[in-house]
Amino acid sequence: MKLEFIEATTIEDGWFQALVKILDYGKEYVIDSGSYAGQKRLEFSYVTIHIKHPSIRPLLPKIPPHLGIPDPASEDYLEQYLPYLMTDKKQPGELYTYGSYLQEQIQCVINMFKQSGFNTNQAYMVIGDKEMIKMEDPACLRGIDCRISEGKLHFVVYFRSNDLWGGYPVNIASIQLLKEYMSSELDVEDGEIIYSSKGLHLYDHVWGIAKTVVNYGK
Repeated sequence: MKLEFIEATTIEDGWFQALVKILDYGKEYVIDSGSYAGQKRLEFSYVTIHIKHPSIRPLLPKIPPHLGIPDPASEDYLEQYLPYLMTDKKQPGELYTYGSYLQEQIQCVINMFKQSGFNTNQAYMVIGDKEMIKMEDPACLRGIDCRISEGKLHFVVYFRSNDLWGGYPVNIASIQLLKEYMSSELDVEDGEIIYSSKGLHLYDHVWGIAKTVVNYGK
């Protein structure tokens, strides 16, 4: 396996650098099962993206309008998505949301830090249980590890799978907003995000537009 490491200033910077690297070094394969079975993906064997200043706006990547390519996600979609990360809100027919696992744990982590101090390795929020492996579409985000260091709240997040174009931007932006909320509740500064995944990928139907964005950026 080839491990990739990206040092990024902002969420947008990390996304663009990941696009460049996945087009150059991503492994191409046909999907046997899962989302878009039968199509092709480019995928990192394993990637870590260190985002040093994830609070810098805009949180979502912006594509120059003259390229005629829609942004990967809109502010309206981010606003609609956030409750599914932070609360147990579900639509009819949904088996779970991230928030259905995280809502209670968010407050538990806040209480843990307030009551027991910042120097702990136990502030880890998990998504999923042993039954999730049986689901047709198990959760992509599996854990958020929380660390307070030098007066700042940092997140270490792990995704088992993540769509770099259609999922990653709003996923990381919403996780950043969660971190800002928790930082405020804890009266500490907002910190960094360390993202990792063995399944960050790009579907073949967006390879062309991704190359256009990357070539313009270069």
